[in-house]
Amino acid sequence: MFKPIPVAIGLRYLRAKRRNGFISFISLASILGIALGVTALITTLAVMSGFQKEIRDRMLGMAAHATVSGHGEPLQDWPHAVQVARQDPRVAGAAPYIEKEALISGASNQPAMLRGVVPDEERKVSVLGDKMVQGRLDTLQPGRFNIVLGRELALWLGVGLGDDVIVTLAEFRSTPVGGLQTMKRFKVSGIFEAGYNEYDKGLAVVHLADLQRVLRMGEGVTGVRLKLHDMDQAYVVARDLAIRLQGPYRVSDWSQDNANLFRALKMEKTVMAILLSLIIAMGAFNLVSSQVMLVTDKQADIAILRTLGLTPRQVMEVFMVQGSLIGIIGTLSGVIGGVLLTLNLDNILQGIERVFGVQLLPEDVYYITGLPTDLQASDVAVIASVALLMAFLATLYPAWRAARTAPAEALRYE
Repeated sequence: MFKPIPVAIGLRYLRAKRRNGFISFISLASILGIALGVTALITTLAVMSGFQKEIRDRMLGMAAHATVSGHGEPLQDWPHAVQVARQDPRVAGAAPYIEKEALISGASNQPAMLRGVVPDEERKVSVLGDKMVQGRLDTLQPGRFNIVLGRELALWLGVGLGDDVIVTLAEFRSTPVGGLQTMKRFKVSGIFEAGYNEYDKGLAVVHLADLQRVLRMGEGVTGVRLKLHDMDQAYVVARDLAIRLQGPYRVSDWSQDNANLFRALKMEKTVMAILLSLIIAMGAFNLVSSQVMLVTDKQADIAILRTLGLTPRQVMEVFMVQGSLIGIIGTLSGVIGGVLLTLNLDNILQGIERVFGVQLLPEDVYYITGLPTDLQASDVAVIASVALLMAFLATLYPAWRAARTAPAEALRYE
């Protein structure tokens, strides 16, 4: 009794049994359509965010959050750079590195990125030491010319622990017979598996001092790799470090080094969201149909309400309230269903695999166990807002038609 008249009548229309059962069916279909669309969209975006987070974590486990390197020439005073970086409270670890493209030869030839590191320092900026499946990272010692290979790279080369590989670099050295490419024999002392194909197939690691000796760099390095407490601050921290070092340095962060990958993942997620939004739009179109049929069915009621003093605007509000409530019910049902489905998706997947005896996500293909999900409150809020907006817009035309009903015309044949 304390509700505004349009709200009270709209609620009554929502609860009341209709003479035409088909209208009730269309209204129920609208609710289900919106709910299914919201559920599908929440779950799909959570899975895509989960895969994106999984890729990012695996990639950044082996890569630096940020790097400061010499501009066109080796960084000679790298111990000072490391010391300055460690004084920054935002920096969790800093380590020197050398990176060169190389051709590695075993039973076959494979191109790879050759990285020179100091094992004890490398543990502070990456998880390489924890990803060893054969051998240990500590076997990289100055003067022994050992090499650690990615698992896929070792398989392609056809080598294992104790085997020798030839590393050919694009650096030329002068000899009495002319310029020759730099080549060096290394012994495989370890194999790692990062779970990210770019590193498992394209990365080889040697000791920093050995690579300096082969390249005749003296004490120079390519740069300093940084691990931060907050990876989103990577570029700012690296830039501040370069300014404090007061020299011509090149600064890059993980988002720049892998810009194409993350841009592609973001675009894929956006396109998928747009496509799945069409399911919600279908529910909204059903809502338009049900509301138009309801307005036609309630012509006499509308005419009586108008004769009792209800204004065209209030008539419009009645049907907007009734249609919006359908959208709210569908959206809330979809949000609850989407959250519950996302939280239990891994268990559902395992149940399907047990029942049908199949493996939907083979570990040897995807390098993951289970289905990663990352349910983000911002995604849920945006999806719910879009669904509510579509439902609200779907009520405007039927409500406008109801407001234009002429009482005399509607009651003529009653």
